Amino acid sequence: MENKVLCLGIIVGDFLGKPVEEMPERGKLVLTERTELHIGGCASNTGVILTRLGVQVSVIGKVGDDNLGRFLIGKLKEENIDVTGVKVSRDKTTSGTLVFIHSDGERSFIHSTGANGDLHLEDIDFNFVRRFPLLHIAGAFLMPGFDGKPLAQTFKKAKELGLITTFDTAWDSRGRWLELIEESLPYVDYFLPSIEEAKMITKKERPEEIADFLMDRGVKNVGLKMGGDGSFICNSRKESYRFKALDIDVVDTTGCGDAYAAGFIAGIVREFSFEKCGMLANLAGAKIATAIGTTAGIVSYGDILDFGKKHGYGF
Repeated sequence: MENKVLCLGIIVGDFLGKPVEEMPERGKLVLTERTELHIGGCASNTGVILTRLGVQVSVIGKVGDDNLGRFLIGKLKEENIDVTGVKVSRDKTTSGTLVFIHSDGERSFIHSTGANGDLHLEDIDFNFVRRFPLLHIAGAFLMPGFDGKPLAQTFKKAKELGLITTFDTAWDSRGRWLELIEESLPYVDYFLPSIEEAKMITKKERPEEIADFLMDRGVKNVGLKMGGDGSFICNSRKESYRFKALDIDVVDTTGCGDAYAAGFIAGIVREFSFEKCGMLANLAGAKIATAIGTTAGIVSYGDILDFGKKHGYGF
């Protein structure tokens, strides 16, 4: 398979603070040890990690005409990611997320949709899309101008062009869940949501029930990110595997889900077996939690392989 991936979706500036255990009272101030600005957003995070895993990446998304947008485009370029498909909104500021990292590594968020809400079907050049063997769409539920029918039309067109399709969601604060993505599911080859999001989408609790629900609606392969419970993968060929969470010192879980998706996609590009794609995804998700920020925990593909050997994984 050609070593190229197109990531379409949200691009975000992450403002991190650690540790944060309480919110200040109105008009008051609370101290924390460190604050940092990082590139964030499902599409950009996954793209950055894919490049570090040896995959050529292009990104489609939207930022504002502001300093944060210029910072994010610059960071993508620093990672050797092609930003030809990144558009600039004249009406919206760049999306940002306040990330409060608790002492145990868990996070809370305050998010501004910003320019991600200004991404529309008309912003996508399908002559550009057709150059890639795989399209990853990430950040559904946080792109109100694109969620719903435009999302489904994009997936459908990608399948007509012969692309493999992968899909990742975010938390739906509007509560529409399945309504916004059901029309897309028949065109999704690999759906990689968090277990919490998958429960809300399907109204099911057990991983096996969730996978069956999604595959009944056309998804070919399902990978569930389950945090401390590891991960679970299942497909329409009746293959299923569970992977335990790795025993690591958790620093920050921000970006673990995006790293999981990147690991799975890197496995697809390398034409790994379904099981080995799940193994690489599980490793990548864990490795990100060993450093602060959404991408700092992964340096290279060799780094991931060494990390895997320490935890009994062989490729």
